[in-house]
Amino acid sequence: MPITLQLTQKVNFGLLSTILAKKTNQFYKEVLLIQILLLLCLLLISPFSNARDLTQITVEELRISKAQKAMPEVFDKLNNRYQQFKQQITSARNYTALTQLIIRHGHGLWQDAVVDFSQQAQMDDRSLYWTRLQMLSALRKSQLFGDLLPMQQQSLVWKFELMSRGQQDIKFDKGAAKKILITGFDPFFLDKNIDQSNPSGITALAFDDLTISLDGVTAEVESVIFPVRFADFDQGIVETLLQPYMKKVDMIVTISMGRENFDLERYPARRRSANAPDNLNIYTGATASNPLIPLYKGLPIEGAEFVEFSLPVNAMKKAQGPFKVNDNRKVSTLSGNVNLAQSLDELKSETSVTGSGGGYLSNEVSYRSILLRDSYNPLLPVGHIHTPRIKAFAPEVSEKITLQIKQMLTLAIAEI
Repeated sequence: MPITLQLTQKVNFGLLSTILAKKTNQFYKEVLLIQILLLLCLLLISPFSNARDLTQITVEELRISKAQKAMPEVFDKLNNRYQQFKQQITSARNYTALTQLIIRHGHGLWQDAVVDFSQQAQMDDRSLYWTRLQMLSALRKSQLFGDLLPMQQQSLVWKFELMSRGQQDIKFDKGAAKKILITGFDPFFLDKNIDQSNPSGITALAFDDLTISLDGVTAEVESVIFPVRFADFDQGIVETLLQPYMKKVDMIVTISMGRENFDLERYPARRRSANAPDNLNIYTGATASNPLIPLYKGLPIEGAEFVEFSLPVNAMKKAQGPFKVNDNRKVSTLSGNVNLAQSLDELKSETSVTGSGGGYLSNEVSYRSILLRDSYNPLLPVGHIHTPRIKAFAPEVSEKITLQIKQMLTLAIAEI
């Protein structure tokens, strides 16, 4: 049943009518009537009106049992947080209490993951990912959550996602001269490798609250991690997490796992074109012959077909390590052209298929962040790093990747 129907059914119209009838003052009648109409409008136009039932376990969460059998040690690390949350949500008596638990434990999960990462020194981002899913599954199964309005359920899930991905932990409180915000991604393509890790998520956990320096100039790094889900991007998770910092930081670097070497993705594209599923096994229908424009707040993203990053690329390319650092300019267009573009002018009349970062969410996070830059702080250095790819879990390779990214960020200090 569509959520709009559920919502309207849960509104007690009999009670509202009784209240309205008892109001003797015409002014109050009109005010209440307007409030009712506004409520109905919100219910009908909600961007989640066609969403699934949020009490149902997701495709991601259905993988938990398989993952537990494959790598029980990953689930042990943050198990105390999960058990506390699972127990406490059964004791919550109302929406307010449940909201407080969501905020406390969502933020706590992120902090636990960062501390555990630094203490264990195992270059492993998977505990955060799988514990988050365990906690969300427990939330969906709780009686109180099931009794809430779908819009309240959505609000709680959204808050938990943001909190457990580092939103409340972005503080920049060390007094450093420069501020750098980086982002990573969850593990993905888990049906191929259930034990898959993601070097970008590892980098985010490794660098959160890190201070780096170059020639006596210090920079503080904070981080967040994005989901690999189209719906969250359409809902605006990139804008929600990054927009507040567009005028407060000195550089924003989005990071994801990519190809054989490092690629600094110069020309992100507007459209999705990768015929690949997200972590919910959702396909958008986008292909190379049918590239699709993503949504933001229910409407297609407005912007140029291609945009250009503003990272200090020449400095970052000097980072030493086992991997080459490329200034990647390769894009493709609907006209069939594959270009190593030297400028945006070459691409002005084209319809994008893939940007330098491809046609998946890696490209999209870069495109969205650059649109934010253009709107709020056009001179801000913003851009995307594709890391070398790893198969499943490869901590030795991930450590080398992370150290080389640290060099890139350090070398960038002189240019930002």
